[in-house]
Amino acid sequence: MFLVDGTNVWFYIPADRTASRAKIGESSDWRTPLAFLTGKTDLGRLCRSIEIIGPTSGGAAVEKPSAPENTLLRCVPRVNSGDTGDEIKEVLLEANSDGYLTRIVIEQPGNLTTEFRFGGWEENLPIAETKFHFLPPAGVTVVDEATLAGGLR
Repeated sequence: MFLVDGTNVWFYIPADRTASRAKIGESSDWRTPLAFLTGKTDLGRLCRSIEIIGPTSGGAAVEKPSAPENTLLRCVPRVNSGDTGDEIKEVLLEANSDGYLTRIVIEQPGNLTTEFRFGGWEENLPIAETKFHFLPPAGVTVVDEATLAGGLR
């Protein structure tokens, strides 16, 4: 579950019994696709290079659009001076013919791949404000990304 409560970005996986919390604007984790979902991402700031992967580009199945009418982009992320060796190798972004994001694939060293799929887009739905609050269930560990990052320096 991804949730933005106006102050924090939460990433919660119930099976892991862990929730990550980062202040809005401080979360640089590519595994958190919230910026892409809100349409507020500046790909030129995040990507050193961007290319369209055509349907005849070959490559692995992950490098092919999931539907023939979709567009697939390859982003090679910019390298930050603070990278600690777990940097992202590349990010694939897939959008359908209506321009809606349908997939994000993140490739990391060690053949680690994280994939997000999206569908059933609905916009401007009336949603109660109370749905935008996250209270970690009992026994769930909360990892504060700012504290974690400070401990790594």
